[in-house]
Amino acid sequence: MKLLFLSDIHGSAYYMSEMMQAIKREKPDQIVLLGDALYHGPRNPLPKDYDPKQVVEMLNSLKNKIIAVRGNCDSEVDQMLIEYPMLADYGVLYIEGKRCFISHGHLFNGGEALNFQKGDIYIQGHTHIPKLEWREGILKLNPGSVSLPKQNTEHSYAIIEKAKFILKNLDGRVIESIGLDDEQ
Repeated sequence: MKLLFLSDIHGSAYYMSEMMQAIKREKPDQIVLLGDALYHGPRNPLPKDYDPKQVVEMLNSLKNKIIAVRGNCDSEVDQMLIEYPMLADYGVLYIEGKRCFISHGHLFNGGEALNFQKGDIYIQGHTHIPKLEWREGILKLNPGSVSLPKQNTEHSYAIIEKAKFILKNLDGRVIESIGLDDEQ
């Protein structure tokens, strides 16, 4: 199964349109949205082509493929327009037989409260900085931000397929990859 992870769209119709092209190219079985879909929040600049209604239309066109968790800029009023559940604070998936926790990252920054075991996977957004690393026996992934990358990083997303985790920019160029067997 191929999973695509994205986070922090923040209402940018321009970058969500770019992400839609990446989704067409990648052909994932499921899309995991790690929050902050529609609004830019008070700490972020207005993203390019800010149009939350247009972003809703694009996301709703994928509603049968989306698994989502709530970000700190998401609210109950968003659920009135979004046609898939998106208000959970975290979720648990199983990838290649490994337990995988997903959250936006604003409540579980680093995942300490999630009772990790060696070999677990933790995937979060929130920081807008892509990261892929093994730390203390836990694989940690942040796909970065679709629209507002920070610390001179690229607009990015992540793919998980055949026990390989891959960070990519919106053009599909590989930024970094790591396998489940690469634990250090």
